[in-house]
Amino acid sequence: MPDESGSPKTRRDALQGLFVRPSFLSLTVGIPFGIYKLLFGISALGAGSPALGLLVVAWALADLGMNVARLGFDLAGRPAPFEYCTIAQLGRLLGRPTVFLAIDTLLTFVVLCLMLWTGWIGRLAPIETWLWNGATTLNLISLSFVALYNEMRRP
Repeated sequence: MPDESGSPKTRRDALQGLFVRPSFLSLTVGIPFGIYKLLFGISALGAGSPALGLLVVAWALADLGMNVARLGFDLAGRPAPFEYCTIAQLGRLLGRPTVFLAIDTLLTFVVLCLMLWTGWIGRLAPIETWLWNGATTLNLISLSFVALYNEMRRP
């Protein structure tokens, strides 16, 4: 017998579909990761490391732009002709975008750790702190929600 609209299975399938949508991934992972990178780059500039700071700011702005554009493509119902970030785009050219996306994730976590362990996080301006906290909240709550959903689906 087919599922009725609104049945638990239909709701589960709709949630699963949401979790893999480019708009969800851009909003909850890509844009927060871009914010972390941007704030790290700005902090590096403020700490007197212009080369590192400018490189990371450029990387962050490119990745933020890619994620905003992917969000737009998804909301328009069109597939994006590029990946979520510059490193994954390089991976696409080499035929391994998900491997390179994982490398980008690792590097972003290194950025997070550097912000914490250098103490630069304490030097963020109020608006930068708000951006950092917003990115962290969005990223961690969505990750927890997806993990909870996946555990609840297990038999």
